[in-house]
Amino acid sequence: MLEYASLGWASCPGARPMPTGPRACSCDRVGCPDPGAHPLSRAWQIQATTDPAQLSHWWRNEPESNVILPTGRVFDVFDVPAAGGLAALTAMESSGFIPGPVAVCGDRVLFFVATRNVAEDEDEWWSCPLDYGPSTIDEMPGLRWHCRDSYVLAPPSTLPGGRTVSWLRSPDGRPLPDPLQVLDRLADVCD
Repeated sequence: MLEYASLGWASCPGARPMPTGPRACSCDRVGCPDPGAHPLSRAWQIQATTDPAQLSHWWRNEPESNVILPTGRVFDVFDVPAAGGLAALTAMESSGFIPGPVAVCGDRVLFFVATRNVAEDEDEWWSCPLDYGPSTIDEMPGLRWHCRDSYVLAPPSTLPGGRTVSWLRSPDGRPLPDPLQVLDRLADVCD
């Protein structure tokens, strides 16, 4: 998490899937609908930080917690089905386009892009039908755009079944790509 903080990316602890036992998730919700794929606290938007002391404290006390990265602050994330995402990544790289950080999260591929939530005036912030909030997963089975008020799991988070979130292209400190340029390339493979 300190690596993310060094990039200016805030994070906070997330629930983790339980490998055995009667509960599927480390949270206290009976029948959790999203085991191991949500923040530990409902106040995650306020708690997420780049403060090294706070991050060290959290992960020292809960070392198995997943990593939650809030979107719409420094970056947005396009979240696409794996087959389309991998095809788009191959096409981007073969055309010479630099896609920026890309992660695999289960059966999804996450493309990290510059945030569009930079308007000085809140009224100028524009919405999009692709905007994805944590509660709308069933409404957006294809391409999702995580921006303000959303989050993604980040490496090295663990998914149910023991799979992990991993980087295909790690963040390297370079500026993130323009979201509309990435969206244009993703739209071709994620109809």
